Amino acid sequence: MATRLGKTLTEVRKSGECWWLRPDGKTQVTIEYMQHPDGSVEPKKIHTVVISTQHAEPSKAKRTQECAGYTGAEMVAPSMEQMNKEIEEKVIKRTLQSIKLKSGQPAISLYGSHTHLHINPSGKFIIGGPQGDAGLTGRKIIIDTYGGWGAHGGGAFSGKDPTKVDRSAAYICRQMAKSVVNSGLSARCLVQLSYAIGVAKPLSLFVETYGSEKGSLDVDSITKVLKIEFDCRPGAIAQSLALREPKYQETAAYCHFGREPCTKGGIKFFEWENPKDLSKYKAMSTDQVDAALKGSTYLTKWVD
Repeated sequence: MATRLGKTLTEVRKSGECWWLRPDGKTQVTIEYMQHPDGSVEPKKIHTVVISTQHAEPSKAKRTQECAGYTGAEMVAPSMEQMNKEIEEKVIKRTLQSIKLKSGQPAISLYGSHTHLHINPSGKFIIGGPQGDAGLTGRKIIIDTYGGWGAHGGGAFSGKDPTKVDRSAAYICRQMAKSVVNSGLSARCLVQLSYAIGVAKPLSLFVETYGSEKGSLDVDSITKVLKIEFDCRPGAIAQSLALREPKYQETAAYCHFGREPCTKGGIKFFEWENPKDLSKYKAMSTDQVDAALKGSTYLTKWVD
């Protein structure tokens, strides 16, 4: 949701709907969840929304001076109070209305009088970007992934080719976890990999299902299923997820995960969001999975 809010801020600024917005900004959404007996979780309500966004001088800035190339009627930036109202209506509510929950309800159903709303809580935010805050590459690794909900290895993605497991392994972990949940093996899943420099095979594979297994397979058997079905050597990841294509500009903003996979001009984008079908294992026993593992070529892909 925080990522989508950031995208909407950009859209209303570029469209001219909120012409007084400037490019710098941050978004944060805090959600309260409830956990079901099977270990799955469901959003209960949006507890807090924070938007700090750069803007023109309230009640003073003129559109002809603020927006290069604008030739329409002169307009003056609204007051700070009016800016905040427009941000709530045109950014927050509009974005939440467009997001559909698994229940089928729009995310706006989680928003209401109980939600703590902070829009530019520190006051005016006129000076931004490099002029207001020096930065460096590789800092925003959490918003690029799961917002702190899932684990992170610490390495940034952008600027790295698929031979760097900081990027490629995080992508295949995403696909493995989605495959487990989508195939009905568990309601929740976290997948972690570890590597050593110069060694192609992953040193370890860790799977956490938070006690939410749905079939007869326990977490150890689900781990074995992933060893059968996935090859997590960097070269194999690059091939299976089509990572050796010029497409990374799309990933550089608005998060690497939770995006809609698509093909443009023959190039596959966000292929890691397409889960594999592992449903055939749901009806298997642990002994059958063990037999399948022994009969596979997993030792060519994994350290035993």
